[in-house]
Amino acid sequence: MQYRPDRRGEPISLLGFGCMRFTRKGNNIDIDKAETEIMAAVDAGVNYFDTAYLYPGSEACLGEIVERNGIRDKIRIATKLPQYFIKSPESIDKYFNEELSRLRTDYVDYYLMHMLTDIAAWENLQKYGIEEWIAAQKEAGRIRQIGFSFHGNTEMFKTILDAYDWDFCQIQYNYLDETSQAGREGLMAAHEKGIPVIIMEPLRGGKLVNMLPAAAKALIAADPKHRTAAELALRWLWEQPAVTCVLSGMNSIPMVEENCRIASDVKDHEFDDEDRALIEGIKDAIMAATKVGCTGCRYCMPCPQGVDIPAAFHYYNAMYAEKKHGARREYAQVVGIRKDPAFPSQCIGCGRCEKHCPQHISIIEELKKADKALRPLPYKIGTAVAKKMILKG
Repeated sequence: MQYRPDRRGEPISLLGFGCMRFTRKGNNIDIDKAETEIMAAVDAGVNYFDTAYLYPGSEACLGEIVERNGIRDKIRIATKLPQYFIKSPESIDKYFNEELSRLRTDYVDYYLMHMLTDIAAWENLQKYGIEEWIAAQKEAGRIRQIGFSFHGNTEMFKTILDAYDWDFCQIQYNYLDETSQAGREGLMAAHEKGIPVIIMEPLRGGKLVNMLPAAAKALIAADPKHRTAAELALRWLWEQPAVTCVLSGMNSIPMVEENCRIASDVKDHEFDDEDRALIEGIKDAIMAATKVGCTGCRYCMPCPQGVDIPAAFHYYNAMYAEKKHGARREYAQVVGIRKDPAFPSQCIGCGRCEKHCPQHISIIEELKKADKALRPLPYKIGTAVAKKMILKG
């Protein structure tokens, strides 16, 4: 296993164990199976384990496994404050203490503000004294390092990044999200500030393995280095030195072994021109199966009416390249749960965006189609409710 340093200089394994996707037996986690997989990862050198308050049964499962195997001093635990539930200073303590109890520990190595999508969410926490609370917990040794996980666009990520002296952050990043969400620009912004970056969704929930179009599969099958779809996606991440740790929701021993093998022999900047061309070819094959030929270049931005045009097209395409429900749900997270709305319905047809689009997309008309596809009535209602809960109105 290879390691990269956190902000205190302590080693984090390149591969992190994402604890959201433990195998379940009915409504319960199969803890014996999870234990086998976790211990195989620990034996291979994995030391970063990521969970969250909202992952059903995950914190309690991890806590029990860690306790009964006596491995607390061998691993780093990362979990998350459900900031969208915070309504008072007392509620911060309530949730944190509950998490410590579930995890059977008296400290958390890496504590994240879960799913910040808008600076308004952080400002809401500030009203309840979160900065003073963090300082007190660090002083008491109950939190070692503080960070945030993010779903949103690049500019909002950089705004949140600059809003506090963070120890680390966590973003969704993969070769399809290079210009969406925080993106490569956000990754490098964090890296330049010396802030370690933890990567989630490196395979877009398995979509870069299980839902590739035939043309992309053919390119991977012809790879002279005989790498699988998953290996290519992971190596694309790890060859970037700005990436500190990549989370994988491993739920089989072969998956643990394969991912650990890759994390043990990958090298910084190992991709050559042929490797980069292969990734671009795969991306092109995916894009060919999409509705709108948007590359996410953002030349159309900013929109005078506040529409997030690249996000609308990204998730509109994802509906047809992946699964409609997943794309709609993620669009609601990234665009819907913001203080300032950014929906295509705000477009007034000024045409400014179309003048700057290098792909010559009929943006005005395509936005109408995207809005209709991404926001059927149940999603409009659900997004409105979620926004009210998370941003407190």
